[in-house]
Amino acid sequence: MASDVRSVAALGARALAAAHDLWRRAARRGAVVAAPLHNTWRRSLHFRVVAITLVASSLLVGAFAYLVATQSTKILLDRTQSAARTQLEADAEYAGEQLSIFNNAYDPKVQTTLFQIATNLSRGDPEQGGAIVALTAREQPNLKPVQVTPVISAELQRGVAVDGRVKYQIRTHDFGAGPTKYLVSGTPVPTGFGQVELYYMVPLSTENQTAVQIRTMVLLTGVALVILLGVLSALVTRLVVRPVRVAARTAQRLSAGLLDQRMAVHGEDDLALLAASFNQMATNLQRQIVRLEEMSRLQRRFTSDVSHELRTPLTTVRMAADLIFTERDEFDPAVARAAELLQAELDRFESLLTDLLEISRFDAGFAMLDAEPTDLVPVVRRVVDRLESLSERCGVRVELTMPETPVIAEVDPRRVERILRNLVGNAVEHGEGRPVSIALGVDESAVAVTVRDHGIGLRPSEEKLVFNRFWRADPSRARQTGGTGLGLSISLEDARLHGGWLEAWGAPGQGAQFRLTLPVRAGDRLTSSPLRLVPPDAVPGHAVDARPTNSTLEVTA
Repeated sequence: MASDVRSVAALGARALAAAHDLWRRAARRGAVVAAPLHNTWRRSLHFRVVAITLVASSLLVGAFAYLVATQSTKILLDRTQSAARTQLEADAEYAGEQLSIFNNAYDPKVQTTLFQIATNLSRGDPEQGGAIVALTAREQPNLKPVQVTPVISAELQRGVAVDGRVKYQIRTHDFGAGPTKYLVSGTPVPTGFGQVELYYMVPLSTENQTAVQIRTMVLLTGVALVILLGVLSALVTRLVVRPVRVAARTAQRLSAGLLDQRMAVHGEDDLALLAASFNQMATNLQRQIVRLEEMSRLQRRFTSDVSHELRTPLTTVRMAADLIFTERDEFDPAVARAAELLQAELDRFESLLTDLLEISRFDAGFAMLDAEPTDLVPVVRRVVDRLESLSERCGVRVELTMPETPVIAEVDPRRVERILRNLVGNAVEHGEGRPVSIALGVDESAVAVTVRDHGIGLRPSEEKLVFNRFWRADPSRARQTGGTGLGLSISLEDARLHGGWLEAWGAPGQGAQFRLTLPVRAGDRLTSSPLRLVPPDAVPGHAVDARPTNSTLEVTA
């Protein structure tokens, strides 16, 4: 007994598993079939309008067709029932007259008269769909029913004989010519010897054929109307969507730099007005872009020319300043201090000219990348060593977290060192005397360096501004490093030249962190970074996401 129960349970479990597997397969197949339609629905306004029109018109036409078919069938049945009622009344009167001469139901002529009445009132052969008349005498057991067929149900007979009222039913019967619907009506007929029941059976073949024809006509008309509405909606939508698609393609070409692209204008309707307005907008944009490009070109040319022209006088001033600086011990203290300040400002001015020349090369597109396999560990250490005097002067401790093995990447070591020098120098300057953390990470496709300080941090949206030229978070702060204000801008261009990312995160009171991410192999495309941009010690709620959609800046090539 127990084994039987276990076998039944096992069979049930297998059946459920099979049904579940079948359902999953059907769901996957349905998803595969529906995926193209879903994609088309999302991407095509034309398809959506036509589909909605077809569905709405199908529902409307279907409801109208159902209403027409139902009402027409009801009208045909009411008309037939009215005619049958009139005929039944006339036949009942005729039968009553024929049977009124008899006062005794046992008279042999009564049965014969019943047969004659049924024969005289019947119209046509039942196999050919003719009307049938039947007579019964439920109160007189000696009288046999005349032409009673299965079409007359027992329920109808009880209703007519017992209740004494006119009754109607629709019944289906096959008299040899195929199943046919009949309208069966019955009425009591009073006689001298009691009550007899007269039944009148009218075939509904003509009415049924008429109803079928009406339904077919309505269905065909509805299908034709739905198709016509679908075609019309497709044509009208095409007329509206086509200019929009042309405008989208033209806008894409404009965004790709083909500023001479325009839309064709046909007619004077709203779509023509749209095309003309779009063309006017494109013309204005082209004019403004050309003007801005010319201004930018003149600005770059001016910056480059000024930087080059200042080289010669700067060299002369530098020679004189070096001579004065060398002999400063023989001057008065005030003059000696002036010589020192002059030397420091000349150093800063020379750095500014160098940065301006570098920026002008980036703007002109002449910057070149000299990539070679480089171990980044000594590069990071060299940057820290060169900024050791600055960190000691600011009272900032620099902490390094680096792998023990070499970190090799195809980079331009001069540009990477310049980026790190700018990042570490800024972190030390803004560190408020707190430690600065530098981390180096690597994975299969990218290397990353993060520089973290714990200074005043950055306010929301300032992460978008730190790489702007000559931008300062606090203009009132004195520069400890004598920077030019172009360091992060040049670092940004150097990272972009490598095909890498230079990103910034900051929060008020929590400091800031910069992350440099470069591909291991020159020319590869970055997809991720081995180090997080938001530091682990950031307070939740103040951290800012590293993507450009929020208040951080990401630069990609």
